[in-house]
Amino acid sequence: MHIKKGDTVEVITGEDGGVRAKVLRVDGRAGKLVVEGVNRVLKHVRRSQKNPQGGRLSREMPIRVSNVLLVCDSCGRATRTGARYLDDGSKERYCKKCGAGMGPVGLPKTRKAKK
Repeated sequence: MHIKKGDTVEVITGEDGGVRAKVLRVDGRAGKLVVEGVNRVLKHVRRSQKNPQGGRLSREMPIRVSNVLLVCDSCGRATRTGARYLDDGSKERYCKKCGAGMGPVGLPKTRKAKK
């Protein structure tokens, strides 16, 4: 998956379209993520020791990964990302618009290192 926890994303569809926020949680198997302040719903909660008053709590629910774009740190625009190997064999994400690196993706592979 091209988006990680802590990344800044821009929602491109739905009620919250155009909102930029931080990713709180990523579920790779389901292809969904939870974004701060996006897709909020009211959850009805029973009274308990943990929640003595009960009532309705506002929570963020997951949205599809296809409905968000990663925001580039250097150019500040929502963009698609690519993956490339560096000279030392490590793989990194990069911005397709400005070409800036956006951090490593996995462990370095020695067979991909340039000699």
